[in-house]
Amino acid sequence: MLVWISQMILPLTVGYIVGFALISRRPVFEDFLGGAKDGMKMTAEILPTLVGLMIAVGVLRRSGFLDAVAGQLQGIAGILHIPRELIPLTLVRVVSNSAATGLLLDLFETFGPDSRIGMAGSVLMSSTETVFYCISVYFGAVKIRKTGWTLPGALVATLAGIIASLWITR
Repeated sequence: MLVWISQMILPLTVGYIVGFALISRRPVFEDFLGGAKDGMKMTAEILPTLVGLMIAVGVLRRSGFLDAVAGQLQGIAGILHIPRELIPLTLVRVVSNSAATGLLLDLFETFGPDSRIGMAGSVLMSSTETVFYCISVYFGAVKIRKTGWTLPGALVATLAGIIASLWITR
């Protein structure tokens, strides 16, 4: 039954949308084209932000800066029981998912996916968010300049995800 539902969910959703559009007499293709145009405009608007973030994270990763910062934060991380190997992952995760995934794969190669480091990194990746990426891209796309409590709230939630990932995999 579950397999049937998973196979039918997409065709049923598309059928529902088309059926609703026909019943309400909407110009479905024109609506689709309008949405596609808006999506392309938004992509063009956020592309410089995306490129800038990706380049910045790549430079930090290749230059050894993340390892130097990890060395400096080792004392604080030790108090919080964060393994030194996970410090670069926690720092990069709030900026870029793709760079954090690259770091996680490096951890897998070094320690293995079934090690405590590998498991903690996996849970950390799934329980945290790319805070600065989301704020810059999504708020920038709709021209929001005053983020209010968004950043502090997102960073507290990320810290909770980091602590939970370490506690779960202890």
